[in-house]
Amino acid sequence: MADFVEDEQQQQQVLGIDESEGHNNTNNMAPTGNPIHRSSSRPQLDVSKAEIQSNVEDKYPTILLPNQSDDLSHLALDIGGSLIKLVYFSRHEGQSDDDKRKKTLKERLGLSNGNRRSFPILGGRLHFVKFETGKINECLDFIHSKQLHRGLESRYSDTEADRNAIIKATGGGAYKFTDLFKEKLGVSLDKEDEMNCLVAGANFLLKAIRHEAFTHMEGQKEFVQIDQNDLFPYLLVNVGSGVSMIKVDGDGKFERVSGTNVGGGTYWGLGRLLTKCKSFDELLELSQKGDNRAIDMLVGDIYGGLDYSKIGLSASTIASSFGKTISEKKELQDYRPEDISLSLLRMISYNIGQIAYLNALRFKLKRIFFGGFFIRGHAYTMDTLSFAVQYWSNGEAQAMFLRHEGFLGALGAFMSYEKHGLDDLMVHQLVERFPMGAPYTGGKIHGPPLGDLNEKISWMEKFLQKGTEITAPVPMTPVAGTTGLGGFEVPLSKGSALRSDASALNVGVLHLVPTLEVFPLLADPKLYEPNTIDLADPSELEYWLTILSEHLPDLVDKAVASEGGTDDAKRRGDAFARAFSAHLSRLMEEPSAYGKLGLANLLEMREECLREFQFVDAYRSIKQRENEASLAVLPDLFVELDSMDEETRLLTLIEGVLAANIFDWGSRACVDLYHKGTIIEIYRMSRNKMRRPWRVDDFDLFKERMLGTGDKKKAPHRRALLFVDNSGADIVLGMLPLARELLRRGTEVVLVANSLPALNDVTAMELPDIVAEAAKHCDILRRAAEAGGLLVDAMINTDSSKENSSSVPLMVVENGCGSPCIDLRQVSSELAAAAKDADLIILEGMGRSLHTNLYAQFKCDALKLAMVKNQRLAEKLIKGNIYDCICKYQPAS
Repeated sequence: MADFVEDEQQQQQVLGIDESEGHNNTNNMAPTGNPIHRSSSRPQLDVSKAEIQSNVEDKYPTILLPNQSDDLSHLALDIGGSLIKLVYFSRHEGQSDDDKRKKTLKERLGLSNGNRRSFPILGGRLHFVKFETGKINECLDFIHSKQLHRGLESRYSDTEADRNAIIKATGGGAYKFTDLFKEKLGVSLDKEDEMNCLVAGANFLLKAIRHEAFTHMEGQKEFVQIDQNDLFPYLLVNVGSGVSMIKVDGDGKFERVSGTNVGGGTYWGLGRLLTKCKSFDELLELSQKGDNRAIDMLVGDIYGGLDYSKIGLSASTIASSFGKTISEKKELQDYRPEDISLSLLRMISYNIGQIAYLNALRFKLKRIFFGGFFIRGHAYTMDTLSFAVQYWSNGEAQAMFLRHEGFLGALGAFMSYEKHGLDDLMVHQLVERFPMGAPYTGGKIHGPPLGDLNEKISWMEKFLQKGTEITAPVPMTPVAGTTGLGGFEVPLSKGSALRSDASALNVGVLHLVPTLEVFPLLADPKLYEPNTIDLADPSELEYWLTILSEHLPDLVDKAVASEGGTDDAKRRGDAFARAFSAHLSRLMEEPSAYGKLGLANLLEMREECLREFQFVDAYRSIKQRENEASLAVLPDLFVELDSMDEETRLLTLIEGVLAANIFDWGSRACVDLYHKGTIIEIYRMSRNKMRRPWRVDDFDLFKERMLGTGDKKKAPHRRALLFVDNSGADIVLGMLPLARELLRRGTEVVLVANSLPALNDVTAMELPDIVAEAAKHCDILRRAAEAGGLLVDAMINTDSSKENSSSVPLMVVENGCGSPCIDLRQVSSELAAAAKDADLIILEGMGRSLHTNLYAQFKCDALKLAMVKNQRLAEKLIKGNIYDCICKYQPAS
């Protein structure tokens, strides 16, 4: 239900009297099939290449939609008694892609080049904003300032506003304020059923977002992965002014099975009368400092401090909420408001939890999801609900919470537009990232607010122009004497102090990219885990956060240098350092603040933060310099390799990959090496030290598969995917010669590189030029590159390349990410297409083969190569030392 329902019909539903004649709860069951009325005049929302980003104008995240129809309806509202939630669309111009190499690649891989939409497309974002309903005029001013009440065409031209615009809306306020919207904005509100929207929003999020649901016990948050095929049935408990309990059996199949009038409105109403608090959040803040033992009658109060063991009740169990006040000769003013608030919160939360469990038991449901702005991301509220469910179910049922709980209704209303394009979105099409520009740190972001609602300026620009500062968080310490004894059990933690927008902590930056797919060669995607290091271990988390913090000054120097060392770059570098440091501090305080955390997430967070401050490629100049130095000695390396017999050459190539992988600007130990010699000197020194056996040494197994034994030769692999790592010697002197050998043997080769820059990793955009330079000195590479479409624009003599049609191709694809690591549950459609005919995978480098995929199992042969450049990793993963080498070969499973 809405937060504070004021419409009479809505009040009846909240009070639980809709079971009476004329209000039968089965009327809330949506018809089989699509539950939401669709307007037949709306075009489809084009989510291709879309991504959900942090809003640069407001503090709520936005969804970037670069390919969007011109006349999409662009605003949906959920108007509750307490809060108004908005989801609105704004145009964003996209860029066309005329890359000839990509077109050639798509043709070879069988990917369509055509646009799948028949109408013009534009870019845009979906924004999420909330206002207090009591300040609805501010909401109307906001809508007017951004011209959201006008048609898209009229907003971006001088034509008359569309005075007949219709906006989708849900919640009791959609009825209460319909005349106000018509009077102030000239628009009509098209009312969507509140529960239809609520369920549609919840179903979408639970199916589309990998870690949407979490449990919360004793102050600890644990994320739960929901199998899409095993989602239904479940109980959705929406806690607003009152409480609605909805049994959800599938898409479009749900029924409101119960409810209670004791909900958020009860807590706020009684709390306001008893404590004189001016706001809901102030009341919650008071509960943080309360002790309910001063007000609640406990079992121990009745039995002289003893348990009632015969029926399993501990002395700390609440026998009667507020019961102690009966026997005490005190007036209201004699009780602390803090104690009243806590006792009231526990009473209502336990009551809701018990009723929810009884309804789950009634329908044999194991999953209970709680949502609604009453919860507010408040740790103690979630703990009490969880304990109630656990206690009454004897641990058989779980209370779970939703990270995006606040916008379920608004999202459902937005989805009610015809062909919104979100129906079939899959979990692998969303990438969880962290809020960048203005992190919520537990402190405050100081500085002047935006001048007016029309001011289109990002937080980062505000910071640079107006001197805004970030205050890093101070870890919260428990308040003495607030154990909150009582209840079914005693929560060990009441969580940190209330954050008024705490629900935002449960929402990372969600990049929605429909072109992402699950890597088809994973042996079992359900068992795949892209984080080798477990950061749930506090000592591990502290170690890696410290490593990232110590590496920060060097990274800032490189980033500033990449932009020419200008004053503007220095200011942005300083801004990045403080913002990223605030993120690290926030994660140290609460590791789950941004979702389930792994080392890959931490590394990607750093890269995303760099991009937020407009450092597109912090290592650009270093990469160019190292590429040039490596390419200069590549011809001599080819001559050396060609003079060897087949077996010696294969070993030398693997040694070369391992030796070249030492060049990694993400490793402090390796950065120190750069001061001791040139890139080529270090490479030769490293190669000379490649003495077997290595720490993990499966080279003989790999050699047998490649060369066979004795007279028994084996057929070459059809296609090999080479996941490349660093620029410079790593790609030029390590992986390219290995690719050349595979091509020589008749194996198609696909070089898989980052879509976006990360540290000194080579990108898919940079690789064709590197290959073109290398191909000037090698006919094998030249013919293969031509066959793979890499030399379409290269200035190369092609007179002797008539036979390229018979050559196996060398191709380049992007992996779909911009991190030193890779999550194979989410790769580009190009990579997924290339993988379908591949029977060999080579993963190279620490990020791709150690941090994320050391234990990954594949359907095809896999070779994992890396030099370990971190002592802790060496000890944890291979029980070895820094600079140990890994050559791990796994035949097809």
